[in-house]
Amino acid sequence: MQIKISFLGGTQSVTGSRFLVEANNVRFLVDCGFYQERQFQSRNWEPFSVPPQSQDAVLLTHAHLDHCGLLPKLVREGFGSPIYCTAATADIAEIILLDSAKLQEQDAEYKKRRHQKEGRKGPHPEIPLYTVSDAEAVLPLFSPVKYEETVEIGEGIEVSFHDAGHVLGSAMIKVRIRQGGEERTILFSGDVGRWDKPILRNPSTFEDADYVLVESTYGSRCLEPVDDTADELAEVIENTVKAGGNIVIPSFALERAQELLYYLSEALHQKQIPDLPVFVDSPMAVNITDVFEDHPYLFDKEMVQLIRERKSPFDFPGLTLVRTIEQSKAINYIKDSVIIIAGSGMCTGGRIKYHLVTNISRPESTLLFVGYQAVGTLGRRIVDGESKVRILGQNYPVKANVVQLNGFSGHADRDQLFRWLSALEKPPRQVFVVHGEEDSAQSFADFVTERTGWETSVPGYGDEVILD
Repeated sequence: MQIKISFLGGTQSVTGSRFLVEANNVRFLVDCGFYQERQFQSRNWEPFSVPPQSQDAVLLTHAHLDHCGLLPKLVREGFGSPIYCTAATADIAEIILLDSAKLQEQDAEYKKRRHQKEGRKGPHPEIPLYTVSDAEAVLPLFSPVKYEETVEIGEGIEVSFHDAGHVLGSAMIKVRIRQGGEERTILFSGDVGRWDKPILRNPSTFEDADYVLVESTYGSRCLEPVDDTADELAEVIENTVKAGGNIVIPSFALERAQELLYYLSEALHQKQIPDLPVFVDSPMAVNITDVFEDHPYLFDKEMVQLIRERKSPFDFPGLTLVRTIEQSKAINYIKDSVIIIAGSGMCTGGRIKYHLVTNISRPESTLLFVGYQAVGTLGRRIVDGESKVRILGQNYPVKANVVQLNGFSGHADRDQLFRWLSALEKPPRQVFVVHGEEDSAQSFADFVTERTGWETSVPGYGDEVILD
């Protein structure tokens, strides 16, 4: 029995998820994600270590950019095989990849003009990582599968997708490999969701696996309960409105924006916050919200009941879904307090930068962070308390109130990750802890070993392991 796994991304880092599996003369990737941490972004430009045309499939856990964002580059460089994922993931990935490609083109052109003006040259300033046409070439390769459905991707290799409860359509992937009368099972956690979150069902659990790759984004921390976070959200809004400022929320377009609308709808319905305009200033988030309404069979029972009892939480008085640049600019002329939800979630691009420019130096406004901020991103620098940050080529003093609510995270924390692993009825041969900053990943690996005695490891970038 011989199976090889190469850890090509998502190792000792939160983004850039990419794992290559080779067995039975078949090669396939699990995820092909984009690095968002500044110190690792050069890896996005590196040649693929294995020729894309030699790979037989991609198994995509979900549509976040750090899991699917390098697919256009992979396809442009020769990959033409199926990309297996759920139907909702395919729908959302189309939106996210086309948006990412457009931003790649715009950023390259913007840097070109800025560098010419400043008389300097930077790495890859004038060439987009990939183009819109590259992203469009990915779309015909999506091969949707249903949860729990078994798909054979090569001789002796079967895969199945299971609800991860992280974002709409997200999946954990179970791979069964048969060789010479023996069988091994590899479980890829993808991003594990949290139990009892709104909208989506709880994460799937498994009774057996020989090898497990488990994420560790919050592997060293325990997050506050969701109900407490909802109350804190209402308190932040109330205090900011009293101060006469705006509530600016950098948000991922997928899941986090929809969860925020859910909680804001509930808070307004229960009179926890005053009536005030709410803007979702992200065409991508608006389009993804439409996808949510196309896949109601993925909702949990409470969400289904809520929709039956009254209107969708994605549609309430005072909510404006902003699509055009003109609508976005008009928000800045509103004198009364408003709530602005805009991408990107880590402030690495998108319209949020323009709202930060308007509000970051206003002491009466609040910058409210509701998602993970990777090391090196603008969002992380603001959360870490830097007194001055550079936005769109200029420096701005940070005078706004900065608040971070981790309870909205779509990632399981340490105890919930352990709960997920504990469903296994017998010890796996090995647990590989991935998709977390080095300290977080090592902390969780140590925690699992101390509690269970299982063999755990934290792979490094480019590590290769032979499974027997």
